[in-house]
Amino acid sequence: MTELGTPPAGTPPADTANATDTGSWRRLSPRMLAVHPVQELLRSLPALLGVAVAGSTSGHGPLWGLVGLVLVVALGTLRWFTTTYRISPAHVQVRRGLLRRRVLTVPRGRVRTVDVTANAMHRLVGLARVEIGTGRSDRKGEQGLKLDALAAPDARRLREELLHRLRPGTASAAAPEAAAARASTTAPPPARTNTSEQETRLATLDPRWVRYGPFTLSGLLTVGVVAGFGSRAVSEAKIDLSKVGPVRGLLDQVRGAGWLVGAVEVVVALLAVCVLASTLAYVLAFWNYRLTRHPGGTLHVDRGLITTRATSIEERRMRGVELSEPLSLRLAGGARCIAVATGLRVGRGAERGGSLLLPPAPREVALRVAGEVFGGAEPYATPLVPHGPKAVRRRFTRALGPTALVVVVLAALHEVAGLPSWVWQASLVLLPCAALIAGDRARSLGHALRDGVLVCRFGSLVRRRNVLTCDGVLGWNLRQSYFQRRAGLTTLVATTAAGRQHYEIPDVETAEAVRVADAAVPGLLTPFLVRPEPLTRTSGVTPRVSR
Repeated sequence: MTELGTPPAGTPPADTANATDTGSWRRLSPRMLAVHPVQELLRSLPALLGVAVAGSTSGHGPLWGLVGLVLVVALGTLRWFTTTYRISPAHVQVRRGLLRRRVLTVPRGRVRTVDVTANAMHRLVGLARVEIGTGRSDRKGEQGLKLDALAAPDARRLREELLHRLRPGTASAAAPEAAAARASTTAPPPARTNTSEQETRLATLDPRWVRYGPFTLSGLLTVGVVAGFGSRAVSEAKIDLSKVGPVRGLLDQVRGAGWLVGAVEVVVALLAVCVLASTLAYVLAFWNYRLTRHPGGTLHVDRGLITTRATSIEERRMRGVELSEPLSLRLAGGARCIAVATGLRVGRGAERGGSLLLPPAPREVALRVAGEVFGGAEPYATPLVPHGPKAVRRRFTRALGPTALVVVVLAALHEVAGLPSWVWQASLVLLPCAALIAGDRARSLGHALRDGVLVCRFGSLVRRRNVLTCDGVLGWNLRQSYFQRRAGLTTLVATTAAGRQHYEIPDVETAEAVRVADAAVPGLLTPFLVRPEPLTRTSGVTPRVSR
């Protein structure tokens, strides 16, 4: 994405993509004037309350509050007057700003994904927000290319216009749409042929999958956030909860039952709330889920109950699939699929970033969907090469060492500072737990290289099986800590422009790491390898990485 100043490379002639030809610019839907002021008002409500309170000291609180309200509403309506966009055969352009005028230009060949979202207010007035992914939307300070908001039918047509490119030899769909746009500054693109019948449905939500909701533990975060805001609000309002009738009765009951029974009751109640919140979050996020493949070469993911989201991913941008199995979800026999594709946002969670292909579902369904999306069934069922006893020993050392240190410190505090003995005695239960996790992490380690596809698996709390095409690997990092060097182990990291941008094979023997890297991308490591002179035809020589 470039900020328009000089024409980008490859800019077509002025008759097709002239940035000064304002006849082809379109505006956002006027119905957004009923949504954005309300959203800005809700977002600015704490600031407005602060202004009103500050103004009340001088006796002009209502006046300052009214002035702030008018400014917020004005800012909410200003976006419609200052934002226009156009779709040319070669570029997508968005023009916005009042004091600082900007024109953002994206070559259509740079479009990676198109997200169409609609929250409750958008759906109420028939609007949707379009976010065009270009592969740079994750960078700090990069705002991306967003159109908030368009009429819902226009948003869907725009998604098809950008991603469902016609094959060579067919008439271009962009030219008639650009001509129609020049006829009216607010005219939407003409209606396209309905292609929903041509789509291949890969997966749809089974209501029975809701049973995996409690195992996602998303409700734990929700409860924590709500509890934090609630405690802060109570503190600011100077309310003593111990004097509130229901809370006081609950505290008296816990005290009367004893600390052990009371602690169990609190844990059970908290667990019940988390289960309920996690299930509700699952339903809200993934209801009406559907994964389809369009014959034009795109994958469509539609989901959401109140806030709907439709994500389109070009299959030619796919570089692999990640099969994710968090421990709690794995115990329930579930898994989820995440796309490894260029242009998809990372670092914000698969659900928020738009890379989620399959929500928590039965593992056999996840394996089937992953195989249909990328690589077939073989990469997800192929036996993996184990990393050997040194890697297993390292897993137990890293898990049991810090845990034993915690137990020793607590026992020392008992002797020196009078810490209750039950504290360090209870901490002894951490040792078998750490051993179980270490054993699970050791069993998870493995990798394979077959038919141009790299497979790596690791993790316990979140076990990940990454299937990555070798064509998408841009480089290799071979990392060794001090203890890894002593054990002869290396962490091999494949760098790519897709997904998390780095995928690790941890604690593999150094010779094996070099072999895998050299076999996956032949010639990439050749300048950095030192090979001894061949002795005989039958002598085995192992390459080593030059220091």
